Parts: sequence; structure tokens; C-alpha cells
Amino acid sequence: MKGGLFSSLCSALLLLLGQNAAGHEHGQLEGYETSKWVLRRSAGAQYACKCYPGDSCWPNNGQWQKLNNTVNGNLRINIPPGAPCYNTFKGPLGDVRTYNKPECDRVTANFADEQFQIELPAAGLWTYFTNDTCRPTTTPTDTCTLGYYPVLVIKAKTTAHIQAGVKFARDNNLRLIIRNTGHDFLGRSVGWGALVINTHSFQDIKVSNSYSGPSGYKGSTITVGAGVQAFQALKKLNALSPPKVMVTGECATVGVAGGLVQGGGHGPLTSLYGFLADTALEFKVITADGALKTANANTNADLFWALRGGGPASFGVIVEATYKTFDDKPSAGVLLDINLNGAADPALFWEGIRIFHSYTTHFVDNGLYVYYELGTAGQNLHVHPFVGVGKTPAELQAVLQPFLDDLNAAGVPYTSSAANFKTFYDLYQAQFETEVAGNSALTGGWTIAREDVAAEGGNDAVIEAFKTVLGAGSFMIGHIWSAGHGLPQAEWANSAVHPTFRQVVDKLITIVPVSGNAPLADKAAAQDRLTNVVDAALRKASPNGCAYINEADPYEPNWQTAFWGDNYARLLKLRQKYDPNGVFYAVSTPGTEKWVQIETGTRLCLKL
Repeated sequence: MKGGLFSSLCSALLLLLGQNAAGHEHGQLEGYETSKWVLRRSAGAQYACKCYPGDSCWPNNGQWQKLNNTVNGNLRINIPPGAPCYNTFKGPLGDVRTYNKPECDRVTANFADEQFQIELPAAGLWTYFTNDTCRPTTTPTDTCTLGYYPVLVIKAKTTAHIQAGVKFARDNNLRLIIRNTGHDFLGRSVGWGALVINTHSFQDIKVSNSYSGPSGYKGSTITVGAGVQAFQALKKLNALSPPKVMVTGECATVGVAGGLVQGGGHGPLTSLYGFLADTALEFKVITADGALKTANANTNADLFWALRGGGPASFGVIVEATYKTFDDKPSAGVLLDINLNGAADPALFWEGIRIFHSYTTHFVDNGLYVYYELGTAGQNLHVHPFVGVGKTPAELQAVLQPFLDDLNAAGVPYTSSAANFKTFYDLYQAQFETEVAGNSALTGGWTIAREDVAAEGGNDAVIEAFKTVLGAGSFMIGHIWSAGHGLPQAEWANSAVHPTFRQVVDKLITIVPVSGNAPLADKAAAQDRLTNVVDAALRKASPNGCAYINEADPYEPNWQTAFWGDNYARLLKLRQKYDPNGVFYAVSTPGTEKWVQIETGTRLCLKL
């Protein structure tokens, strides 16, 4: 919510912050200040939990007021986006009358718009991990609760605001969430009872023709604040003469400094330049001790390595990032659909999919990027687009022709169209489709290794796995690229991303629809289906693959190896160095082995 309604609610609710119910009894907790922890038992195990509203360790009114003064009045009570459609918001700090029809109409009209959700203080673009609470409604008498949205938000405007928030969360043992765009599949931008630091206001963009820092690189760069999104950075670079480009995600609304680079950051230019993490030159980062540090190849070099793909929300809050940029080039794109809806010949459809996927190594070896969707609604392969950066339409057509010839020979019907663009930026604007927010689903994923798809019978095994995925009611998104194709092998180990990614030819996202407020048994069944049926089929088909932390099952088995391989041991030591007490948290990231969300996914606790 924006404007006067939100501000007035904040003023009223801030008075309630110190009014807590009786806390739980504290016992002796070796190695910790027990007054800051809440002891709980769950399923026969004992836990030491962070502080939440109602606990005796929850900060009192004076402490919150002091924090609000420190951050110049930018502390906000968080209210779910749909609250204006309800008579009353029943929050953990008290009930508030919230109905406002014009605001309700605005929220309802824009709920599926990513940028609308991004501009909110603490919304998650996908709602499953919010408990799907307080969605827009036409029945104001329905109940609106906070669900698993955070309780409070610091809308940080300065580095000092972030530092104050980190220190306050650390000193009071609060669950802390760092949120820029909320562009996250795994629920890392929301969390029950948490304090959020929102970094979206950090919008500075600076470009340079040369870099004088460490690493030996002397080329052009872009330096972006934490809140800058891909479309903003690319627009700025495109306006240069000659135009430049940087590695970004496929989605234009994703932030380019923060979770994207800390997870690795793949996109349409990955086959040419590697991950976004591979192009990083320097970070300004606030660590768990509240200090602002510079991290580059010479200064805090271990932290620099870890921030480049070592796990989102794990080592610090990136305030600013500097990346390499590259000359933009004329580019060609092809859109293709295999659509057999209404045709009773699934064998022909799957033959088309088999042919398509058999060319993954051919596509990446020729420097292409391919984005595709394989859906459950009928028999449909939607490739939007094949991307040939630096290629003419004729050159792209020559790469694709053997694939098209095989489709024709098999009698697989398809439609396609080709287009030529002055720059990759123009292609990016024209051919990548807009994504939507507001959906509820579990996501998972796996990668297909080159050696597995190229082995005898290997591609057939992958296609059988695809059949299992769709047969289980899942939807799938593929990204065909090679993060090792255009990047010198000598640079592969400079970032913390899983070494296996250098041999990947297809990175898959799997999506299992399920409502965030579904019965617990239904949620458990959906999670089991994702982990043990959908993604299990892909893991079996490509045993030499790996998983991508930003687009994966949050409960991926053997996640340490799946996400980081041999890099994990080093990352764990660095996490213990830079955040020994777990100030930062994101599920299945280095050092979180003993952290668990108990009591139906609410309290974040250490298992004792």
C-alpha cells in the first residue's frame, strides 16, 4: 500500500509495538545470551528460536521508536497488499480498519503486475510462501491476516539505514530479510514475524569506459545500486554510443545487484560471457557486524568470491555492484511453436520434443541461447526465442536448419518466425514475453549435463523424465545455454558457482501449482510430488547435473552438493567467518544446516 492510508496506519500501529503477550520461559542455552532466544520443543526436539511478537525478548516500544528515529522515520508496519479490500486487517500488533474501495480497485487491477508488486514495501511476487493470505477480494467481511508476510519494514534510503537495521536485528535476535524486488521463487523475500530491510530505493547507475580497479580488467563497466533492475541497467547502457550490454536475467524486472548475482545470475548472454557473477568486479557490502566493506579481487577477496554465486542472503547486504559491460551487437531471433492441441497423436508431439532437445549441445556450441516452455495444457512447446547475438538471420537460420530438417522429416508440425534487430537490447525488448506476479506454486528444477544428454540413449532418458514431469501436473521452463562456452576456462573458478554449471546445456525450472492457503496435507503432498517425483525424474536422467539455488526446490536433497559441489566446504567456512550467528538466513544456503522453520513454517530456530 502507498500514500496516506499506509502512513496513517504506520503511525497508529507503531504505538502497539511494545505491547506484547507474556513470553516463553528461557532456559540455559550454552554459547548464546539466553534472554535473546526463545526455547521451544517440536516433534520431540528442542530448538532455540529467534524473537517474535508476543515473546518477552521482542523489542519494546522505546527500542522500536529509537530505531525509527535512527532510520529517519522509514520504519513501517507491513500490511498485505490486499488489505484495502477488507474491512479489517487482523495483524499481530493489533486490528486496523483498512477498507478503501478505490485502493482495493487499484490493487485488484494490478495484483498480477510484477512492477506493481515490486514497488510495494514487502510483497512477494509469488504468493505461496506468504500463506496466500489477504488476496484481493470482493467480500470485505472476509478475514485478512498477515500470514507469513513480515511484520515490519525499513524502507532504507541510505547505507546507514541498512546498517542500523542489520545491527538492530542482530542485537535483538530478530529474523531479518533483505528485500529488493521480491523477485524470488523460494520465499526468501517474506517470512513470518520478520523485519525486512528494503533496498529498492538504491537506484544509482554509473557507467565508465574503463576500469582501474584490481583484477587486470581494463574495459567498460556499469555500477548499480542495490535497487536497480535489469530493464533500467540495459536501457542506460543502450543509450551509450556505441551501445553496451551486460549479463542480466531473462526477466526484465529482476534486480541486478543482490540475490541474482549471489545465486550466480544466468541469462540470454550466459553462453557468451558466463554468469552475472563471472562479470562482477567489485561490491560494496554490509556484513553481519554492520560494517560497510569493499570486496574485490584484492580487498576482502574471499568475501568477493563468496558473493559471486555463493548463496543469496548469506554473506551480507550488497549496496552497490560493479560489472563488466560489453559491446552490443546486431542480433537475430526466432520464435517457434510445436502445438498439437486437438491432434490425437502424443507420440508425434514427443518425437518433436525429442528432436528439439537432442540439439541442445549443437545450439550452445554455436553460442545460442534458447528459452522455452513445456506446458501441461495440451501438447505445446513454446520457444520464445532462439537468440543469436552477433548473428544475422541467415547465420541463425543455418544453425537451426538441421533441427528444422529433422522436424520436417518426422512430420512434426510447427510454426516459426524470424526477425533481425539492430542490437541485442532491441531483441530483448521485442521477443521476451512479460512475466506475471500473484501466482501460487512450488518451484523446483535441475540441470541437464552435456555428458548425460550426449551419451547413448541419454537424450531419450531426458525425454522420459519430461513426460514424468508433465504427467505429474507440473509445468516446465527451459533455458538452453552453456556457462562455459564463451568464458575462458582460467576464469571458471573465480566465482563460487557450482563447477558443474560449466558443462550444463539445459537449466530447467519445474512448477507445481498449489495454493498457499491449501490444507497442510495438500501442501505436503505437493512438496513430496515436486521433490520425489518431478525433480527426482530429472536427477535420474542427468546424474551429472546440478541445481541452481535461485530457481530450485528449497528442500532439494543433498542441497550442499546439488547447489555448490566442491565449493561448499569453502563457502561454509566463509559463512562462519562473516556471519557466525546467523543474522542472515535463506533456506538451503551455506551454514543453515541446523536452522529450521518449525510450527507450520513460522518460527525460525536452531535445532539444539
